[in-house]
Amino acid sequence: MKQDQNQQNQIIIFDTTLRDGEQSPGAAMTKEEKIRIARQLEKLGVNVIEAGFAAASPGDFDAIHEIAKIIKNSTVCSLARASENDVRRAGEAIKPAVSGRIHTFIATSKIHMENKLRMTENQVVERAVQAVKWALEYTDDVEFSAEDAVRSEMDFLVRVFDAVIEAGAKTINVPDTVGYSIPAPWGERMAELIKRVKNSDKVIWSTHCHNDLGMAVANSLAAVMGGARQVECTINGLGERAGNASLEEVVMAIKTRSDIFNLTTRIDTAQIVPTSKLVSSITGYPVQPNKAIVGANAFAHESGIHQDGVLKHRETYEIMRAEDVGWNANKLTLGKLSGRNAFRTRLKELGIELETEDLLNAAFARFKDLADKKSEIFDEDLHALVSDEFVHEASENYKLVYLQVASQTGEIPHAFITVSDNGIEHKSESDGGGPVDAAFKAIERIVNSGAELLLYSVNNITSGTDAQGEVTVRLSKGGRIVNGQGADTDIVIASAKAYLNGLNKLHSKLEKMNPQV
Repeated sequence: MKQDQNQQNQIIIFDTTLRDGEQSPGAAMTKEEKIRIARQLEKLGVNVIEAGFAAASPGDFDAIHEIAKIIKNSTVCSLARASENDVRRAGEAIKPAVSGRIHTFIATSKIHMENKLRMTENQVVERAVQAVKWALEYTDDVEFSAEDAVRSEMDFLVRVFDAVIEAGAKTINVPDTVGYSIPAPWGERMAELIKRVKNSDKVIWSTHCHNDLGMAVANSLAAVMGGARQVECTINGLGERAGNASLEEVVMAIKTRSDIFNLTTRIDTAQIVPTSKLVSSITGYPVQPNKAIVGANAFAHESGIHQDGVLKHRETYEIMRAEDVGWNANKLTLGKLSGRNAFRTRLKELGIELETEDLLNAAFARFKDLADKKSEIFDEDLHALVSDEFVHEASENYKLVYLQVASQTGEIPHAFITVSDNGIEHKSESDGGGPVDAAFKAIERIVNSGAELLLYSVNNITSGTDAQGEVTVRLSKGGRIVNGQGADTDIVIASAKAYLNGLNKLHSKLEKMNPQV
């Protein structure tokens, strides 16, 4: 069936934050975290949520299956290699979905076929067709991707796409898997494929671009100009290596330059910043201040000339409104006099549902403690509170009981700490180059983890000197990389929490390694 005019004029936003984004080192998420993000992606209005790679692990399968039960207004998708086990696991995972999709792929470049797959062209075509047929046993919404299409020969791509469309694929994805292309040739490749592939008008053409050369968004938009009507992207451009095309940049480019694209998306752009902040909080990947759309400086003006111009007429230097992408949406929600029911209601509005009364009571007690420390509590504070205290509760071995740090001019900082290890308290103390260093060294005297600290990052959750600080640490041990997070109005305490959270993840069987390992 040919695409109707509405399909031709709307770009399908395929979000792969929960799958490709999760492949960022240390960004693996628990099932509960994935569900929270999926709810927000649905609220944002994405068409397709790629919830994971069902065959990667039992944990990934369970997360996809739960998301498929919950999400009603977006298609829930699972990735699958072109193997029977992968496809069938994906099919079972998406079974409860109101709208489910299987996304299967196989490499089509010579370098991949010869060195990775060790398959001939004929074998690749045969496997691709078979994978689509397996997928059709579970859903009629099947997407096929030619991995490393950017380095694949055009004639062979045409052959593969002809075959999978005939087999029943409904979406054809042309990925720049290694971030090798540049915009003009990528747009031309998309247009040529649509022109040469038989029955190209019966499918949706898609693009999935990586950012290794910093051109993922530009390449995605070039593909749209060439005829693609689905863009695969992630919140904050999250993803392995240099990341993926950034959803917020793609969407706002299409909206802001409607004079060029004459296309729409169904994204509620006012939900962009809240979604960005949630993903950043859960994954531990802070957003750089000068990041387009969602960076803290995206709508800031330092130059006097710019400030004068904006005050006289906003459009002199701003091509979009900050409130249109959600910058002024983080209103004050609760305070120290707020009751338990208001607290529960606001959490639910944010997509946070605590499963038991005990969890709710504990969260409310933490909220009251926070309200005593800072007068204004925002949505971001609530997300941080839940992430910090409850998401990893089931897998906590180590817990901070007490921390005292002495730091003064001309003296060596010193930390005294008490850590609970499975309910047994251990005390330690240590000097350090600074209060945080002293605290980490004191922790290591207790746990002797052998982990390497790869990253230490501090972010303020909201504005003001009483704001909570959110600390991210990245730890590595035995080839495994995890992010630990902690939040508190005291940065040193937040740092100790983050370090212990990272150690808990290293010990946890629930926390996955790279999903595609």
